[in-house]
Amino acid sequence: MNIGEIHQIGYVVNDIDKALDYWVNVMGVGPWFLTREIKPMNAQYRGKPCELNFSAAVANWGDMQIELIQDNSVCPTLYQEVVQANHTGIHHIAVWTKSAEEFDEVGENLKKAGFEFAMGGAIRDVAGRFAYYDNPEHPGTIVEVSAVIGAKGERFKYIAECSKDWDGKDPIR
Repeated sequence: MNIGEIHQIGYVVNDIDKALDYWVNVMGVGPWFLTREIKPMNAQYRGKPCELNFSAAVANWGDMQIELIQDNSVCPTLYQEVVQANHTGIHHIAVWTKSAEEFDEVGENLKKAGFEFAMGGAIRDVAGRFAYYDNPEHPGTIVEVSAVIGAKGERFKYIAECSKDWDGKDPIR
């Protein structure tokens, strides 16, 4: 079974602005691309529709993308599960797929390995699909499968390029 290469480490944070300050001034990572009030289409949590709403910031630390997520949802979410359990910090690792077929295949491979679909949706269109899988036999192991094609793929390439030789100026964009 192959789920692909890890391209992202995601963190759930209580305050995205404080987290950004830490990552810029302590860790020296940037520039960050912040989007507030992301409301994915067709969002589901544990098999039920939900009105997912979160803020996210992404930056590259070398070849690895770091994502900071602050949940703003009024419905239950996978992000809230970790906050309520006082487990803020690393939330997930993410693999990126280059086609709809690969996205579905990786999800099926995770299910065959004992993972369950926990939450997902789409940013703008199907090219921006994402799905989180967790494994009840191994708590704390959440894998995100993210379709990184189209506009989302171009944006991630741009963010990675901006991090190369970043001079510390304009840290949050």
